[in-house]
Amino acid sequence: MKFFSLLFLLLLTSFLPAEATMVLTPDTLQTRDLNPVVVTGTGTYHKADNTPVAVKVISAKELKDAQVTNVQEALTRLTTDVTTHTSGMGTFVNFNGVSDDYIVILENGKRVSGDDRWERISISNVKRIEIFSGAASALYGSDAIAGVINIITDDSKDRVSATASSRLLSKGRLSNDIDVDLNVGNLSSQTSYNHRQADNWQVSNLQAFDEGGQEVLKLTGRPMSVGYRSENLTQRLEWKMNDQWSVYLRGSYYDYNTVRPQSATYFTQTAKTDKESGEKSYTYAEKTAYTYDLHHKSYLYGGGARWSPNSNTHVYLDVYSDNYVSKYAYWQTASKDAYEETRKRTHYTNETLKGIFRLADWNKLSAGLELVQESLNSQSDNIDFETCETYNLFAQDEINIAKGLEAVAGLRYTYNTGFGSALTPNAGLFYHVGKFRFRASYASGYRTPTLSQMYATDQAKTNARFTINNPSLRPEKNDFWKLNAEFSNRWMSLSVNAFINKIRDMINYRTMTTDEILNDSYLNDLYANQGWSTIRQRDNIDNATIQGLSAQAKFLLPAGFSLSGGYTFTDSNAKTKTLDKKSQTYVTTETPADKSVRHVGNLNVSWDKSWRGYHLNVNLNGHIQGERYSSTYGYAPAYQQWDLNTRHVIMLDHFDLEPSIGIENLFNQRDTSYWNSNFSTINPGRSLYVGLKLNFRD
Repeated sequence: MKFFSLLFLLLLTSFLPAEATMVLTPDTLQTRDLNPVVVTGTGTYHKADNTPVAVKVISAKELKDAQVTNVQEALTRLTTDVTTHTSGMGTFVNFNGVSDDYIVILENGKRVSGDDRWERISISNVKRIEIFSGAASALYGSDAIAGVINIITDDSKDRVSATASSRLLSKGRLSNDIDVDLNVGNLSSQTSYNHRQADNWQVSNLQAFDEGGQEVLKLTGRPMSVGYRSENLTQRLEWKMNDQWSVYLRGSYYDYNTVRPQSATYFTQTAKTDKESGEKSYTYAEKTAYTYDLHHKSYLYGGGARWSPNSNTHVYLDVYSDNYVSKYAYWQTASKDAYEETRKRTHYTNETLKGIFRLADWNKLSAGLELVQESLNSQSDNIDFETCETYNLFAQDEINIAKGLEAVAGLRYTYNTGFGSALTPNAGLFYHVGKFRFRASYASGYRTPTLSQMYATDQAKTNARFTINNPSLRPEKNDFWKLNAEFSNRWMSLSVNAFINKIRDMINYRTMTTDEILNDSYLNDLYANQGWSTIRQRDNIDNATIQGLSAQAKFLLPAGFSLSGGYTFTDSNAKTKTLDKKSQTYVTTETPADKSVRHVGNLNVSWDKSWRGYHLNVNLNGHIQGERYSSTYGYAPAYQQWDLNTRHVIMLDHFDLEPSIGIENLFNQRDTSYWNSNFSTINPGRSLYVGLKLNFRD
């Protein structure tokens, strides 16, 4: 079944007329555009060299050449701002030294919310990815403390456009995508379906135990990368009533299941001290690793309208609701039938009315209002039902002050039912002369605590730790300063960026003192009668300063070659309060920010060559990063990964045929540390991949 899609496409293309005349379309030729259109950062369309705020762009050609299968891969391989950390709990993104909790992810300008938000975005129909580094709460609201990533999808203008693609790697990694666009009169339809799957794999089958200073190794069957199956279906319908009005409806359905090994076991250690000799003896018990899989589902529905009475006025209404549920899928056993138990439910509704008004040749205003409603029910976190609402008014003005000098200024007013009112401003200057561009900006950020952070309680019996809720959390805030300098011409683009991000009142876990426990009857009962030795809660105990410097370059060279690369240096200092258990006082410790990486680089070399009816792209992509810091495990080793990709384009009348073949992890970079280590990478090693894509247009 894994080869079904590839075999189907190969059989289908075998019936196409081999003698058909082959003509390459412009989009299969080497892209020479170093100045794409961008919208992120201002909410209005600009050419990249004319936008008053700096925005990085990953183009459709770069995505195709690198043969990425998801958004996280694209960001890691093709930028230096983003690093990822994968463990048995999933893949986590770090953006400019902070976690993805502080990133707003947009798809065509609409916020992607909730759990599994990265996995719910298909890469197959992406036209470009825009990356705005910096606080952007004025325009995009809560969570935009580190930046904004906007995924822009393609909308074909052909009457019929259909694409089917498959890609297969080792360890059962398979991706299938189908995209169908229809344009009939004033009605257009975009349908997208994607399937992803992978088997379980280990980078090491050993776990280490300490026996009085001596290391003892035992086998473990727990995979480092958990197998899964996922399906994602999206649909959008738009009706252009006339030149002034259009309306649309959209919806999506996402289904994700882990496929963990039911027979997997692992060992636990028990230490016993002899009362007379004081010597310790150790015993090991083999236990079943898993009793259930995780099953996640979400469905989204929404719609909107656009009104453009003239070229100077554009008004947009967008309404959508996202509904997510996570369940434990328990397996069939000798004593129990298989069953599912709800773990959590979230509901997110967003209603936005936004207008873009050209008030004069030198002035453009974006303004609007936004209502966000959220609810959470979580049995695993002991949350019955909690809700919050956020009301927002926002405006951002773009002003041409003089020739070559522009300014942008914005302000958002936020009222949250749990935290009251807040104002978040931003301001920036843009100066351009000849082929040089200079930008300076300041923005403040504001992030309200999530419902889970405020109300979740959890129990960790293995280390006798109990976490209580804390509805009294305060919002996190930051100040972000950024400088940017760029130079570009027809064959090269150079960019240098520097930033300082100061984040206050960050939320982390705080261990409670003995006095706090003894003076509270509920906490004292947990400690004295129920046997919990550590009691903690989330609190606003962290502050962080992150400073960064990055440089990017792109060159379009003779003979079809192109070269791009970048480097980012991040220096972070996180201050947190930790409890000294002996003195029962808090001390402030300073470390790098959790999951931060000081040095990240990438290199991308591409060669394009066209013959009559055939186009070839050969691409070498490298991602290099230094040690990654973990507040729990210390430093993970530095590593690098290089991928060699080839993409072939053959035109047959209305068909594009695109076979691809390449090698992932060319130099077989692996981290085979013992289980529960801070892995630099869990890539299984060098792997040959094959892919096939079929495009039809009419």
